[in-house]
Amino acid sequence: MQAAGLGYVLFLALRAPVKGLWRWSAPKASRRIGSAALISLALAGLLYYWSSSLGLTNGGAPAGVQTFDVSHRNHTLSAVSYPQSPPVGGPHSPIWQNCGFYTTPIANVNGVHSMEHGAVWITFRPDLKPSEVAVLRVLASKQTYVVASPYPGLTAPIVVSAWGRQLRVNSATDTRLDQFLRAFRLGHQAPEHGGPCTGGLGTPAS
Repeated sequence: MQAAGLGYVLFLALRAPVKGLWRWSAPKASRRIGSAALISLALAGLLYYWSSSLGLTNGGAPAGVQTFDVSHRNHTLSAVSYPQSPPVGGPHSPIWQNCGFYTTPIANVNGVHSMEHGAVWITFRPDLKPSEVAVLRVLASKQTYVVASPYPGLTAPIVVSAWGRQLRVNSATDTRLDQFLRAFRLGHQAPEHGGPCTGGLGTPAS
């Protein structure tokens, strides 16, 4: 539905310029065909860009992704003991964590709520090399629906999680990290994908 809406918006925005260009190119069939091809390419490029930025073009999951069955997602004000660390879903706070990069740990219950909305949560060891942290910071800043924060006690240098999904990597430059983001950011595995990722708790680092 979102992709169809984007296509309709593009049609309305480009209808008048396309009609003018078509009239201008009418005398020559070859010019008309070339113009139509250029317009089609432009429309396809814009639609792909907008779809990618909104998480509509999800790719396949990378190797090593673990899948978990998350049976409960109720709101609670009580402490929650999660079976996974970091968690991949479950009962959570009514308030989600604002998406972005954090220099200090965030609460599990808020991070889980963000994942319910379709966010990917990148967690990393507090002693991770600054050069590695810088890469993660860019990943969390250049796109929406990504939370990144240090997380004490990780069994791998970096653990990336989405609702019901998790991947452990040793380096921020592991290509599977970006593949995970493309596969699960705003993915349909999240029960409320597309829910807000701002207006909640926390102030991401600028």
